[in-house]
Amino acid sequence: MGRGLQNILFDLDGTLTDPKEGITKSVEYALNKFDIQIEHLDELLPYIGPPLYDSFIELHHFTEEQALQAVAFYRERYSATGLFENMVIEGIPQLLEGLKTNGYSLYVATSKPTVFAAQILEHYKLDHYFKHIGGSNLDGTRSKKQEVIQYVLDENDIHPEEAVMIGDRKHDIIGAIGCGVESIGVTFGYGPKEELEQAGVDHIAFRVEEIADIIQHISLRERCTK
Repeated sequence: MGRGLQNILFDLDGTLTDPKEGITKSVEYALNKFDIQIEHLDELLPYIGPPLYDSFIELHHFTEEQALQAVAFYRERYSATGLFENMVIEGIPQLLEGLKTNGYSLYVATSKPTVFAAQILEHYKLDHYFKHIGGSNLDGTRSKKQEVIQYVLDENDIHPEEAVMIGDRKHDIIGAIGCGVESIGVTFGYGPKEELEQAGVDHIAFRVEEIADIIQHISLRERCTK
């Protein structure tokens, strides 16, 4: 018998922070290396969330070799500048503070390399809220969201039924389902409500403030069913 909801996993990009400027400018930098010109950075918003390597193949039809090179070019700019062209989503520090005060254990599960995720969270003074920051490896392994979520669960001995995953893209929801974890989709990031619903999301939060209400609802529901 599980102990109910104890552990909350957060996506990073589009859920905790808005990384639009840094990611889109760094993708543009990489594409320019291939003589691909972009008229408007908003064309590159689909790159926010999924693994970069996959996106270069899916969105710009790169070969596997080109995609690897594009990721390397992206990191040239991102590691120096793009990392900090970012902003904390309004209300997130208060949400994290409240959840931690109420006894929940908080984690990050992101497709972004762990080293970058840790730097961002430290820079914006959010790192102290989290027991563990789980991301992908720089060599491209563990970049699928299900792999990241499973890694966070395994590393912290978390039972799937005692956790919830919060994210803004279908990859977060599909990954959660693959790990047997309940999901909360947020629409203030980069995935529309329709994308989240089609992925099979359990709950949707339209505003940051609604996340705490949904978590309380899940916890109360579990107490009532015991």
